[in-house]
Amino acid sequence: MHIGEYAKGGVATYLNEVINYQKRCEDVKEIHLMVSKTNSELDFNLPEDNKIFYEYKRNFYNAFKAICKINSEIKRVKPDIVHIHSTFAGFFVRLPLFFKKKKYKVVYCSHGWAFLMELSYLKRKLFIFIEKFLSIKTDKVVNISWNEHKESINIGISRSKAELVNNGIDNQVIVEPLNVNLDSTQINLLFVGRFDRQKGLDILIEFFNQYSYSNIKLYVIGEKVLKNSNMEITENIINLGWVDNKKLNSYYQIFDAVIIPSRWEGFGLVAVEAMRNKKPIIVSDRGALPDLVGNDNGYIFSLNQLSTLEQILNSLNKAELRRKGLNGYDYFMDNFTSEIMNKKIIDVYKQII
Repeated sequence: MHIGEYAKGGVATYLNEVINYQKRCEDVKEIHLMVSKTNSELDFNLPEDNKIFYEYKRNFYNAFKAICKINSEIKRVKPDIVHIHSTFAGFFVRLPLFFKKKKYKVVYCSHGWAFLMELSYLKRKLFIFIEKFLSIKTDKVVNISWNEHKESINIGISRSKAELVNNGIDNQVIVEPLNVNLDSTQINLLFVGRFDRQKGLDILIEFFNQYSYSNIKLYVIGEKVLKNSNMEITENIINLGWVDNKKLNSYYQIFDAVIIPSRWEGFGLVAVEAMRNKKPIIVSDRGALPDLVGNDNGYIFSLNQLSTLEQILNSLNKAELRRKGLNGYDYFMDNFTSEIMNKKIIDVYKQII
């Protein structure tokens, strides 16, 4: 039984990859999914009777209702394994286990540790305490990247419970023609992501306002998360707007490189999507991103010293970018496919069963 809170974006992609694999897996007899009806994608490839969408908004009253509803459904379904996705869902499932006998195995994936985000000292300590406390009632903790794995052990999660299972995506790419005209004489860079503080688009906007490049053009795909956000795309940057996830591969294919200036990143799905499309990555030195440039497949710059990004951009040439893109594809196929990820998840299940 897979249980989450808001299942959208990267978490929804992850769940779809896992569910589609487990439906074909001989070791899995039955799959159920339970996620919030609010802020979740609703199109999961399961029978309607095996999907539960609970009423929920993030506040104290609804959290209590979610705890009751989720644990009622667990009692009804009687799963062998409850696989939890995200921080709040981890709280909803595991807190009641301190007051009753645990009749199933618990696998927990935070999909990006909250204590690694930009937080005050006290909030960070609170999240660390909660995660360590709830890990008592957890059989396995799945970390989605090496950085997440290392940091979980550093805060005191048991080594015997912590498992590294890199995020993975389907290696099949469907491409269709696009009505986008790029200047092939220029180096065309692509940013993909939410227009929010985490993803660091404001850093790129400020950088390209400060430094002028006649041979480099930046394009962005995404949208504002908050309608009242004051982040504005300036005229020297081309905004392609929001793009359906199914069409993203077509966009990756036509660009020379993908740039990812995140302030924190639990994994870096965009980086892996770029590698799948044989594109090099230019990433910040934060979170899991530097580990994804492990096969001479891109560049790393310092967010605290943007002159390092200037040096990288000044050195770019198309032949080198193509070479690094091919290296990235090899790295992807060896480490980040959904097949590799899902086999490891099944191995985790077998360990605890």
